[in-house]
Amino acid sequence: MNSLRARFAALLVLAIVSVVALATFAASRALQPPPPEATMEPLARQLAMLAAMARTDRTSAEAAGLSIRTSPAQGRPEERMTGALAHALRHIGLPQAVFVSRSRDTPVLTASVDLGTGEWLVTDIPDMRPPPGVWTILAGWVLLIVTGSAAVSIFAASKITRPLKMLENAASRIGPDGVLAPIPEVGSGDVRATAHALNQLSSRLKSAMESRMRLVAAAGHDLRTPMTRMRLRAEFVTDDEERERWLADLQELDTIADSAIRLVREEIGTDESETVRLDRLVHEMAGELRGHGHKVEIGELVPLSVRARPVALTRALRNLVINAATHGGGAAVSLTRQGTSAALTIVDEGPGIPEELLEQVFEPFFRVDAARRKTMPGAGLGLAIAREIIERFGGQITLANRKPNGVIQTVKLAIIVDEGN
Repeated sequence: MNSLRARFAALLVLAIVSVVALATFAASRALQPPPPEATMEPLARQLAMLAAMARTDRTSAEAAGLSIRTSPAQGRPEERMTGALAHALRHIGLPQAVFVSRSRDTPVLTASVDLGTGEWLVTDIPDMRPPPGVWTILAGWVLLIVTGSAAVSIFAASKITRPLKMLENAASRIGPDGVLAPIPEVGSGDVRATAHALNQLSSRLKSAMESRMRLVAAAGHDLRTPMTRMRLRAEFVTDDEERERWLADLQELDTIADSAIRLVREEIGTDESETVRLDRLVHEMAGELRGHGHKVEIGELVPLSVRARPVALTRALRNLVINAATHGGGAAVSLTRQGTSAALTIVDEGPGIPEELLEQVFEPFFRVDAARRKTMPGAGLGLAIAREIIERFGGQITLANRKPNGVIQTVKLAIIVDEGN
């Protein structure tokens, strides 16, 4: 009942059933038979005439089909009808004894009128009750209404919410680059209009993304020329300490430009993915980083395969491990299986990250401690590039503090082939 379509359908069903229920109630009230008190007086006059005929001309009465007995008719007493008929007889001035009963064999009402001679006039009288099985008929009527209204309501709700369903499906198909997949512009007018609007939005969004990427890439490339000139000029600075500071600043600028260009390349990269043995990739990468002086330990590596571009995935994982080794005093890497996902865990023993900043560390150029910018290497794009690559391959990356200290980086990717079995 949480979906909009289900709510629309329930509302329509309730509205239809309520209207039909009110109409049925009004019809039943209008068409129901009158109460016995309103029909008894005419019946009493007829019975009085028949009783008078039976007393004065018995032969003619019996020839007309009247039954004259020595006792009233047998059957189940109908006290309400008996009382109403007796009251009606008294009202017309004939206070005769009367008895109304219902036959055990047939659902027929029988009136027995005392003739005052020790005999009773027995005759059938109209039954004003609804026909037998009326509740079964009513239940079937209500069931038919509910079933029909539910079918109509579900169909109508589907038509009403179709554009919203299209929006939901389009949002679920947003690619890693943030662009909507093209939607066929077919169907009714409102559906076509919705599809056209979404396709226009996708086209504009794609153009804006490409423009932004070209701008960042151009800026990164254009920085190279002035930085080269500045580096050449710095070589002529006579003060060794001042020269080193200039060269260090230029190196940092060069690193930032390089990282920005790599980030752009990852966002607009269209290389085909392939099956990658993640455990082997992690083992080779860890060995390479140890060779460069990074403190990297390897834990359990379960043989698992994922779908990715090897070079890009290696770059992403290298950034994460270097981040842990640089800021956390070393990295411990392990690979396990969690359901249908390969879970790569990178643990360090650093000071941790404030909880309110855990998500911000993935933002480009973000530093947890801006005061340490000069003392720590890097441009602040490593984690941003890593997340861009991981999410492009359908995975996710999370950071969490561990007790008593340190950070846990977890990367999850869908398993394609489990070669360990």
